[in-house]
Parts: sequence; C-alpha cells; structure tokens
Amino acid sequence: MVTHTHNERWTYRFGQGMGRAWRAYVRRERQAVGWLDAHGVPVSIAKMLLWLVKLVLFGILLYVAFWLTLLLILAIAGAWAIRNTDTRGNDEEPEWRIGLSGYGLYRGDVRIDPGTPDDDY
Repeated sequence: MVTHTHNERWTYRFGQGMGRAWRAYVRRERQAVGWLDAHGVPVSIAKMLLWLVKLVLFGILLYVAFWLTLLLILAIAGAWAIRNTDTRGNDEEPEWRIGLSGYGLYRGDVRIDPGTPDDDY
C-alpha cells in the first residue's frame, strides 16, 4: 500500500482555503437571507440590504485605506525631508585669523575666543 505524501504547493493549499472561505461566506449569506425572510422581509429586499451592507463596508474600507495611505506618504516625505536636511546648519567653521577685533578665533565676523580687543595684530 502506498501512502500519499504531502507534496502540494502552498499556492494550491492557499487556493483550497480561499475556496472554503468563499463557500462559507455564501452559505452565511443565504442563512441571513433566510433569517430575514423568516422575519417577514421579502427576499428581494433582504438581498438588497445585504448588498447595501457590502457597499457600506467597502466604503469604510476605502476611507480607512485612504487615510492610512496618506499617513504613509506623509511619513515617507517627513523621513526624506529629515534625511536631506543639513544638520550643520549655516554655521561656519571657526578659524584663526586677523579680524575687526584683532587676531583670534572667529566664526563669521564675530570673535569667539576670550581675547581682548586691545590685542596686537
């Protein structure tokens, strides 16, 4: 006797699961129509109500997807902006030179070392 080994691909099993889920959904939908029919709602109106519920749920899904996509785009744009900003700013590197206040350490035109203005050149 030969045993059947498990050799189906995951796509086959995934398709089987999706088919079972779809059949379960259709079965529940028929049960809902039957329940509404048993409570006095005509079948055509019950089917219309189910379609209305589907459309409302689809609209909610699109609404949520829109805002999540917008948040993702803003997060990506913010990360890109942060990545491309110059972290050093416009500060110049301090340098030793002769300036308006004598020889000293200057950043731009401002002397930043603790020297006195009377220092000789």
